[in-house]
Amino acid sequence: MSLIGTELKPFTAQAYKEGKFLTVTDADVRGRWAVFFFYPADFTFVCPTELEDVADNHDTFARMGVDVYSVSTDTHFSHKAWHDSSPAIGKIRFAMLGDPTHELSRNFNVLREGQGLADRGTFVVDPDGVIQLMEVTSEGVGRNAMELLRKIKAAQYIRANPGQVCPAKWEEGAETLAPSLDLVGKI
Repeated sequence: MSLIGTELKPFTAQAYKEGKFLTVTDADVRGRWAVFFFYPADFTFVCPTELEDVADNHDTFARMGVDVYSVSTDTHFSHKAWHDSSPAIGKIRFAMLGDPTHELSRNFNVLREGQGLADRGTFVVDPDGVIQLMEVTSEGVGRNAMELLRKIKAAQYIRANPGQVCPAKWEEGAETLAPSLDLVGKI
């Protein structure tokens, strides 16, 4: 079942961020763009490469008004231990949400029931709390922060420009389309 166009469900999670433990709720997310970046587990293989890629692009996400929340079914304590022991994870400045109760993983339909792990899923939520983008890949397929940033720019553009759509490979500043009867069969 697609979550596109659905509203963020209520949640409360403990997180590790920049040397501190904090509580994050759905109310904290509203009013800004947000990325929920689910991964299977701390101390694994593909996950740190993806999280490091997102961390390396943290300033770009921030300039775009996007808060990043990485999520696994580990605890916030595990996140701190991983952050303190891994040079790649040590770069992270965004909130690392713990989901040991599986509330978030179930809310986003990425929990592997019976395994207690989350699938590799990415969700972009707009300032109204509505899911605008989602991607779920198999465990062995890593994601690309630059492609995620491109998709967020497109989502932000169409939100700011109703009636416009972004074609394939759209990059910021490129032409968009205004769907109409005149375009049918001409693209």
